Amino acid sequence: MPTITRLSAADFRDSVKELADLLVDVVDDGFSLGFLEPFDQAAAVTWWEAREAAVTDGGLVVWAAHGPDGIVGTVSLALEAKPNGRHRAEIVKLMVHRDARGQGLGRELLATAERAAARAGAILLLLDTATGSPAEGIYLAAGWTRFGIVPGYAADPAGRLEDGSFFYKQLA
Repeated sequence: MPTITRLSAADFRDSVKELADLLVDVVDDGFSLGFLEPFDQAAAVTWWEAREAAVTDGGLVVWAAHGPDGIVGTVSLALEAKPNGRHRAEIVKLMVHRDARGQGLGRELLATAERAAARAGAILLLLDTATGSPAEGIYLAAGWTRFGIVPGYAADPAGRLEDGSFFYKQLA
């Protein structure tokens, strides 16, 4: 199992290229993460670099799963800054490289983010994913509740509209 570590602001800055490689791999494999084809390394680097301020100020927490050849997975936790919403957080950009799937890494990344959210005082977690995606099974098995499906919510990388499933999990 790869080693999962929380990225400090400096570690995040140093990991942008590898995080971008992972993002390109996942989008190239057809997963809907908010990007359309063609999607290249430069676009992925730009996207990750735009997250740096949020990582630095603590509003976005990013973990990386390191395998023998570099980063093979990641998950982020977006903490709510609004005073009336500080009890909730959002799981974003859970990704596992296609060569590292099927080994429980996605479940472990999710659990890592859930534990950190609880330590940060969050009692409600939210996320969304493409309906029918393999991720839905991970979330359901981890005790998440689907509370709705929005038809045609987002386009997949090829531009085809996909339904979006929305989940929540209450933490004890």
